[in-house]
Amino acid sequence: MIQGIANVQQRIAQLQTQLGLNPTATNPVTVTKNDSTTAATGSFASALTAATSTGATTSTGSATTGNASGAGIVEAAKKYLGVPYVFGSTNPDKGLDCSALVQRAYSDMGVKLPRIAADQAREGTPVAGLDKAKPGDILAFNRPVDHVGIYIGDNKMIAAPQPGEQVKIQSVYAKPSTIRRVVDDAMTMPPPTSAAAGLRPAALGTGGGGLSGVPYADLFTQAAAKHGVPAKLLAAVAKVESGYNPRAVSPAGAQGLMQLMPSTARGLGVHDPLDPKQAIDGAARLLKSNLREFKSLDLALAAYNAGGGAVKKYDGIPPFAETQAYVPKVKAALAALGG
Repeated sequence: MIQGIANVQQRIAQLQTQLGLNPTATNPVTVTKNDSTTAATGSFASALTAATSTGATTSTGSATTGNASGAGIVEAAKKYLGVPYVFGSTNPDKGLDCSALVQRAYSDMGVKLPRIAADQAREGTPVAGLDKAKPGDILAFNRPVDHVGIYIGDNKMIAAPQPGEQVKIQSVYAKPSTIRRVVDDAMTMPPPTSAAAGLRPAALGTGGGGLSGVPYADLFTQAAAKHGVPAKLLAAVAKVESGYNPRAVSPAGAQGLMQLMPSTARGLGVHDPLDPKQAIDGAARLLKSNLREFKSLDLALAAYNAGGGAVKKYDGIPPFAETQAYVPKVKAALAALGG
């Protein structure tokens, strides 16, 4: 009975912290809403609105998965290795708790999840057991669920364990109370409609025409028709990324015509980024996801160069010299193509 009361009290404290209602706090708390930090006054209404809008999903398996894959989720989570555990924090510069780590890793791949561990444990579809688990699956522990991690295979997971520790790779120390699969490597994008809902068409050019003389024009046009991303935009990105060189490899390890990093390629299901057809198709899916999420050509291009997490962290084009120069270069190349 005492243990049960303690669990209830811990859960209440967790909710109070996450909703900005911690009665011991002496200063206004901050909450993260779509990665832009705003001050919370501590009122129930404002805190609840901010907290519940972060995930932008219900807990009935309605997360938007886009092109995310299990391997991509794992790679996204690995970026936070070494971040200290801080209960209630969603800011990796300060620390993360277990459910914040899971939420951010999925968000970096374009998948929105609820903030609370118990709600995350209801997303997606159930997995029968650890022997059936795949990389990227959510492992949840205890009843009620009070801890989550991301499975990486070989009985290992990435998790933010507890105070005094850091985000780390560890063995699956106990039988999960539930395992949920939110994304699957076999998943594909929904049928293409508009890659950039809310943007003026003129901002992206007219699509598939006007690529006479451009290398791989037929592949750009095919990807444009398949994914709803303008062919001229794909060609402009390729021009800036590699000068249309399908064998290009950057000092940082980006590969191929569209200069995909190996981890990004794996997350997109691109098995060979040096294959122009695969590279263009993967880049089209990535740009489509960026355009849908950020609803801005500039931010979509910045995310292509620096990653969506960086764009959300800085709430705009990141202050990196390469990214600051990259966006106008692609837009100039797009303009040169008549886009």
